[in-house]
Amino acid sequence: MALINLFDVSLAFGGPKLLDRASFRVHPGERVCLLGRNGAGKSSLLKVLAGEITPQSGEISREVGLETGYLPQDVPNDLAGEVYEVAAQGLGRQGRVLNQLRRGQVGGTQAEQGNDQEIWQADRRLRTVLTRLGLTPRTLVETLSGGLKRRVLLARSLAKSPHLLLLDEPTNHLDIAAIVWLEEFLSAYQGALVFISHDRAFARNLATRVVELDRGELYDWNCPYDEFLRRREEALLMEQDQRAKFDKKMTQEEEWLHRGVKARRTRDEGRVRRLMQMRQERAQRREVLGSARLRAQSAGLSGKVVAEVNQVGFAYDDGPPVIKHFSSLVLRGDKIGIIGPNGSGKTTLLKILLGRLEPQSGDIRLGANLEIAYFDQMRQELDQDKTVQENLAQGHDSLLIGGRQRHVISYLKDFLFTPDRAHSPVRVLSGGERNRLLLAKLFAKPANLLVLDEPTNDLDRDTLELLENLLVEFTGTVLLVSHDRQFLNNVATSTLVLEGDGLVGEYAGGYDDWLAQREAGPAPPAQTKPPKPSKPKKRPSQERPRALSFNEKRELAELPQRIEALEREQAQLHEKVADPQLYADGGKEAAAISARLAELDMEMEKAFAKWEELEAIAARAAG
Repeated sequence: MALINLFDVSLAFGGPKLLDRASFRVHPGERVCLLGRNGAGKSSLLKVLAGEITPQSGEISREVGLETGYLPQDVPNDLAGEVYEVAAQGLGRQGRVLNQLRRGQVGGTQAEQGNDQEIWQADRRLRTVLTRLGLTPRTLVETLSGGLKRRVLLARSLAKSPHLLLLDEPTNHLDIAAIVWLEEFLSAYQGALVFISHDRAFARNLATRVVELDRGELYDWNCPYDEFLRRREEALLMEQDQRAKFDKKMTQEEEWLHRGVKARRTRDEGRVRRLMQMRQERAQRREVLGSARLRAQSAGLSGKVVAEVNQVGFAYDDGPPVIKHFSSLVLRGDKIGIIGPNGSGKTTLLKILLGRLEPQSGDIRLGANLEIAYFDQMRQELDQDKTVQENLAQGHDSLLIGGRQRHVISYLKDFLFTPDRAHSPVRVLSGGERNRLLLAKLFAKPANLLVLDEPTNDLDRDTLELLENLLVEFTGTVLLVSHDRQFLNNVATSTLVLEGDGLVGEYAGGYDDWLAQREAGPAPPAQTKPPKPSKPKKRPSQERPRALSFNEKRELAELPQRIEALEREQAQLHEKVADPQLYADGGKEAAAISARLAELDMEMEKAFAKWEELEAIAARAAG
């Protein structure tokens, strides 16, 4: 039996229908990937499933007692409180009890409070999710950036295991390590899952079924991601062929009518009526949304050596090293991907490679004739109050593109902006539209060195593939920071990996090549130990479980206070990070704080793991 069932559902907001008599159902245990172009209505469909939007027509049935978890694309304006408290709301009654205990409020009956073991397990599960997502429990949500607020909402939706989980772009603002953890978590998830994602590797690894929203209709491909790509290509070719035949037939009928054939006989009147029906059918047709036309302007060849880096080191003030003993040679035509956790120093490394940041040790030599175009992940190059056209052309009506003048509106059409949208202020654009505008600005400037800092956020699959092809065919040099694994695989010829403690590793190929080379390297000491099943000291099941030692009891008693101290320090550091004044000195102190936060995350994870281990021993000893 289906958990939720939509039948003949229609939805529109003044324009063309986002859902046009669409039917859709979700069965237990399914992992459904919902795909479609930007603006197709995927988020609206997810809101219908979550019960936040009521469609204009159609029927929706839900299984009795269905529990649903929902991650929205946009952050609510009223989101407030500590990270832990907001995330605990996803636990329902257990979350309310945990928040009462956290505030020192004890009330309600024993039934309302629930079993102590269940409450502890819910707390442990929630803290694990927060740690994996890089969130500090005591930080106020109001002080977080938009990206971190989305992580809090993701933690809230994952806190409890609902029957149906609805996730809208869950990988946005996550680094690769967090994305991989989320994949593993959701792969083992026992409930049903419907998610929207343009991360192709995430969709490929997770989806058991693909459903596509295209021009108001839902197409259930009922297959994994790679099979969907093959079938969809065949279906589009068939649709184009059928429409071409229809248009040819209609043109012939129009010519017959225009030749002045008198439609007085019955058969002629029938032919005219058929033509009128064909006209009506053609007028109601919704065309496939076109693809962006991305073209980079060449600025001539740079020198053969783009950058020569020799034993470079850098740190902010007295903080830990961000980069140390780094040497590399960047040659013309290289496509270099840069990988690392959030806050590890990827942007700092970019600035050093571009000569915008002076290293504290070592030296860097830049090549000749460099013309640089920079894609800013923070979108700071966009004025929110100016229109799309004003941001691109600074008040002018034309641009010099490829050696010839082009009208701004014509150029913006290449990036899927209609004339109306070109005159809209940037603040009303979606994330995908803002990224397309940044790409339009990037490619309007002649360059032989493209620097792209997270260019793939919010771009749909078709635009991603076009951007990939452009970068692969680009004759100049590319420096690319991205958390999109397939994008790195398809573009990068080599990869720089920030591996912690200031070390930067250099590997041939993209993300998968880095994984293979890392696994083929020397095994860490932990892997040289004999596997656990071969250990002879495992106690027989009938033997009495061991009790905690004196030192272990003391450690278990001290762990809550230790964790509280770590949380307080994290909260204080997050408050500093949220202060704009922190970045007035160029972000030197911010890098040191980011490094300390990474250390605190590791300490917290170890503390929780130890707490869980000691509690388990104590529980077994108590029977």
